[in-house]
Amino acid sequence: MAQFKKTMKEIMQMAWQFVKRNGYSMSEALKVAWANFKLKMAMKSRIVRFYFLKVDGSTREAFGTLAEGMIPAIAGTDTRKPNDTIQTYYDTEKAAWRCFKRANLLRIA
Repeated sequence: MAQFKKTMKEIMQMAWQFVKRNGYSMSEALKVAWANFKLKMAMKSRIVRFYFLKVDGSTREAFGTLAEGMIPAIAGTDTRKPNDTIQTYYDTEKAAWRCFKRANLLRIA
């Protein structure tokens, strides 16, 4: 039950962020928030194909993962402030870390 509450809190916070910052309706915001949550969970176990809108307006197809065994070891310390509006992932085609705006996620294939 505690995991369910934590999950719902994360999704609702993300949805409200989309409403406030991006002008989404609550319905649109919840759809995008759930898609982001499902993408993050899927990337923790495998390589996922997904699409998002780039800043220049074009659509990008990406193959990314967050699975422990598929990403290189991270060396050093990161002193940057965490940004909750972006999703980072390891791009398996480019073999590099990439990110996209969570509000711009189009679909998971």
